[in-house]
Amino acid sequence: MKKITDYRRLLGVTENAELQELKMVYRGLMKTWHPDKFQHSEEEKADAEEKSKAFIEAYHFLVSIAPETRNQTIAEYTATTTQSNIADFEYKSQVLKVWFLDGAEYEYFGVPRAVYVKLVNADSPGRFARRHIFNEYIYRSVSKLVASA
Repeated sequence: MKKITDYRRLLGVTENAELQELKMVYRGLMKTWHPDKFQHSEEEKADAEEKSKAFIEAYHFLVSIAPETRNQTIAEYTATTTQSNIADFEYKSQVLKVWFLDGAEYEYFGVPRAVYVKLVNADSPGRFARRHIFNEYIYRSVSKLVASA
């Protein structure tokens, strides 16, 4: 959740920001901080490059977790989480990454360590995740990010 909050703060948007607002804010920041505008000083150009990379990363991340984006892929997500079994999962800093046998990968944000421990100790991790994780936490598809990169 810290990552989400930091990215929202960086772009100056609220939790309720829609895709159109994200796009508008992102474009405005990129116009202001584009490295090509800072040709007179290498130091300023390097600073602008760092800032623009941070804006790009924040924008793409926030778009990937936006409700509009998730609504576009809800059928695919529902099919994966209800019909495919979990191949593997890992947990780091309140982010649970789940790989499914159908090739899909999802990250779930803000998952408490106690929930992860229960997942590890569950008789059926898939059933536990369907009941307590898949529809409870903000998620994004990682497999789509890898495929498009």
